[in-house]
Amino acid sequence: MYPYFRAISSGQDTEVVIKGQRLIMIGSNNYLGLTSDPRVKEAAIDAINRFGSGCTGSRFLNGTLELHEELEARLARFMDKEAALVFSTGYQTNLGTLSAIMGRNEALFMDRANHASLVDGARLTFGKTYKYGHNDMEDLERVVTQTSPDVAKLVATDGVFSMEGDLACVPELVALKKKLGFRILIDDAHAIGVMGPRGNGTAAHFGHNDDIDLITGTFSKSFASLGGFVAGDDDTIHYLKHFARELIFSASIPPANAAVALAALDIIESEPERRKALWRITHRMRDEYTRLGFNVGSTVTPIIPLYIGSDELCFAFWKELTLSGIFANPVIAPAVPPNHALIRPSYTATHTDAQMDRVLSVFEQVGRKLGILNRPVEVQDT
Repeated sequence: MYPYFRAISSGQDTEVVIKGQRLIMIGSNNYLGLTSDPRVKEAAIDAINRFGSGCTGSRFLNGTLELHEELEARLARFMDKEAALVFSTGYQTNLGTLSAIMGRNEALFMDRANHASLVDGARLTFGKTYKYGHNDMEDLERVVTQTSPDVAKLVATDGVFSMEGDLACVPELVALKKKLGFRILIDDAHAIGVMGPRGNGTAAHFGHNDDIDLITGTFSKSFASLGGFVAGDDDTIHYLKHFARELIFSASIPPANAAVALAALDIIESEPERRKALWRITHRMRDEYTRLGFNVGSTVTPIIPLYIGSDELCFAFWKELTLSGIFANPVIAPAVPPNHALIRPSYTATHTDAQMDRVLSVFEQVGRKLGILNRPVEVQDT
């Protein structure tokens, strides 16, 4: 009944192989299906042939390649920001950004459902951290107004929340910013390539890109690579280049990773039909799960959680899915509140209708067998 660290013996695609068993993959963040795209793989090979396998040092010293600078310039344009900075991982991006910019006697406000990388970034700051209820703007206003008006303030939130699949309340957040005078950082790890008119994120989706001060992202999802970035104004990015310890004291991403991210960005910009395919699948699956009687919470993204309840029942559900050839992830506390365990499917633009038909059939069978369908599960804040 142990569902973690399962070794995959094939590429990350819409189907994977584990110990000889072929499973339909609905447990990855490969939103645009680019991990197996021939153009992406060729870009990695070409980069290795030109630059070698690694950089053997940090960006600060010997680890900056022309590829990194090209990627940063492209990302800044894509995100409609003045500049961007590439880190070794998306996790390190949030740690490095928050720990560098938050000074003593400054205040950081965090949504309770934020990703662990933002939580750990807050722990590394010298300022004071306050939490507010998930997407609860009244609670945010309450905690902000309780701090001194002379204290510099930053609100940090996920754009797409990685477990719940819902969106940050960006319009309301921006309205509060203008009223109370704080700055905003959005972690758009699950939104880049998915949300927005050009796949450029949650703020762009709501038409508020110019109102968001910093946007962070990762290459490990839609970009089919590894690494992360922060985009913002020139002065802040220049400051981070010289004060973000996670950048200065970590080796830079290898040439292949940078080249893959660039190739993926080319495809994101030139093939909007991939996003359309992803959203068609997303809408179908959310509607079908709801029709069958699953509780999907407030999701509006390709992350469609199915709330199960106890850990034991969630693991039993996962086991039945696995035996039926479906790879899905069980999520338990502390990633969600105790007794609010869930199965977390997420979808890929290249999933076929036949694969989705099979997924729905299996989920219905298992849901009926375990008594999950139409079973009320209260959804609480993380």
